[in-house]
Amino acid sequence: MSVKNYFVGAGLFLTTLTSIYFGLSASAQQAVPAHNFDYQIGAVLYQQKAAEYRALAYQAYNLARLRLDEDLDKKAVKKLPKVERSRPRAVIVDIDETVLDNSPSNAYTAKNNLPFNVKDWYAWGEMRKAKAVPGAVDFLNYAVSKGVKVFFISNRDEVQKRATIDNLKGVGFADVSADNVVLRQTDSTKEPRRLAVAAKYRIVLLMGDNLDDFSNVFERKSVADRFAEVEKARETWGKRFVVLPNAMYGTWENAVYDYQRLTEEQKAERRVNALELP
Repeated sequence: MSVKNYFVGAGLFLTTLTSIYFGLSASAQQAVPAHNFDYQIGAVLYQQKAAEYRALAYQAYNLARLRLDEDLDKKAVKKLPKVERSRPRAVIVDIDETVLDNSPSNAYTAKNNLPFNVKDWYAWGEMRKAKAVPGAVDFLNYAVSKGVKVFFISNRDEVQKRATIDNLKGVGFADVSADNVVLRQTDSTKEPRRLAVAAKYRIVLLMGDNLDDFSNVFERKSVADRFAEVEKARETWGKRFVVLPNAMYGTWENAVYDYQRLTEEQKAERRVNALELP
């Protein structure tokens, strides 16, 4: 065999191997379910890297302090009905994305192209590594110093309670116990838990990242109905209700899916079809 023929043959052989390799790779990629959680990456990056996110969190907690100080003013108390004046004050806060930042958990699932799943969520909670949302510790500890009772009402599952308490204490919250960390027992609605607090305290503020953290009127409503309910309560936002930003997850996304059990492909289609174009 001449040198020329040798190199021509070798070149053809390598070309064939390359074609086979890329053909197999393409087939392997096609065999993988078309789940794509890249849409989560932007949301996680916003929470982790955007200074604007931190500014919004500080803004929410600064506003909460202003509202609490207004309520602490004796002149404000005199305007209340007599039956309310002597009742102890309380502030109700959600936990996840309201006082604790779970974006590393969402980063893990997004980077590994995984949907939300309870196993990974529990594992993250057991790590007790969630950081405090900016402004949360300072505000809630200030509230406690003024004699205000803080209640952490969350839809974390009851089995997560020990790890949740440890995490909250670990980031510096002053008043954390089994009594005021109120997790989900069975039903996901928070209304009964809020009413239990309201039976003994005067609730000055509610803070959360999800409309369901404030009232049951928002629960399981369509996108349009959620908009309508927000309009009805427009005078309450920034006064008794203070919202924290969370683009990663929430009932807002469930509303896009009409609260249906959909495949990941169906969810992706819903997200695209929900976009408003020019």
